[in-house]
Amino acid sequence: MISVGRRLGAAFISGIAVAGTVYLATGLAFFTSNGAAAENLPAIAQYFLPMAAVLFVLYSLAAALEIHRYWYTAAVVGLVLGIISAVLGTALGIVATGAAWNAEAMAFILATLLGTNLIFVVATIVAAMTVGRRVWNAVVDGAAQPTRLIALVRAPSPRLGEGELTHLDRVPVDADLADTQWEGYVAALRANGFETIEVPAAEELADSVFIEDTVVIFGDAAVLTSPGAESRQAEVDAVRVSVVTLGLELHEIVQPGTLDGGDVLKVGSTVYVGRGGRTNAEGVRQLRAIVGPLGYTVIAVPVEKVLHLKSGVTALPDGTVIGYADLVDNVDLYDRFLAVPEAEGAAVVVLSDDAVLMSSSAPKTAALIEDLGYRVVTVDVSEFEKMEGCVTCLSVRIR
Repeated sequence: MISVGRRLGAAFISGIAVAGTVYLATGLAFFTSNGAAAENLPAIAQYFLPMAAVLFVLYSLAAALEIHRYWYTAAVVGLVLGIISAVLGTALGIVATGAAWNAEAMAFILATLLGTNLIFVVATIVAAMTVGRRVWNAVVDGAAQPTRLIALVRAPSPRLGEGELTHLDRVPVDADLADTQWEGYVAALRANGFETIEVPAAEELADSVFIEDTVVIFGDAAVLTSPGAESRQAEVDAVRVSVVTLGLELHEIVQPGTLDGGDVLKVGSTVYVGRGGRTNAEGVRQLRAIVGPLGYTVIAVPVEKVLHLKSGVTALPDGTVIGYADLVDNVDLYDRFLAVPEAEGAAVVVLSDDAVLMSSSAPKTAALIEDLGYRVVTVDVSEFEKMEGCVTCLSVRIR
């Protein structure tokens, strides 16, 4: 989430960067095309400086509104602002010389768009798509030391044991013990710096405690999902309210697309999406269309052996994908894969760069991860594991 002050600062700096780049590029082009004669420098500066000044103001405004966020919107912004800046800048130059403002002056200005000023417009498009966006992101990311670590959670329904099951046989679930385990899970998040926000519980929605399946976070963007099980589709409504309250940029997967958040594994800018029983091809396509412009690459992964992709694999803070090999359809799909000795150890929640949260049902895996230099926090989630849940399912982390 970007504060107003940070947005304005990033807009101002990226405006300077774009205007300065375009001014230097066009000035250099005309300087060299005119024999690199030093006596031409004052005339070049007098001609292009007003355009660059107008471009700085206009681009800063566009950046403050984040119109340049995607490469294709940045291209449109560059084209429009390049033309406007060239026209207004040339007009200011004409007025400054004391020349008469008449139809001939206007015709001259329009003609320059296909001549002298064309290179200014082209340079503005290129600079908006490259320099402007990169400087903006560098300023925002460089100042983005998170002041809040937030985790969305949702208390379990007393009907938890009636939830959906795909790969496991149904066994009795102790609702009271599930409540106690959920409270211990939430306490562990809080003890590790997370502010927990509770989405209102829904007694009638048996699986609603598995909040991860309803929304996926990409920076300051939130993608509301379209759960693959019809009984779970109503879970999204209350989560939508919380996401809007947090001020996140909202996107949605819509029918006929289906996508469960448990099928989405983010490793840096790579997003692995489980294509299985709960997430269909249309859901993958919609997610790719949403997060591609945000700088993420979506890789679809076949999932048949487990309910969700993250039932079989998750990732350590350094990006190493871990999983229980017997439950992973294809380990070769991941750049770095580490097999763990227990099925319950395949799921970890990243708490920080040096700490993870995992189930106490996997002590051998906990020892393995500790031996890699990580601090391991364990919690008992046995009642949720009976319903094909794991530690990742019980929260949505926002950093």
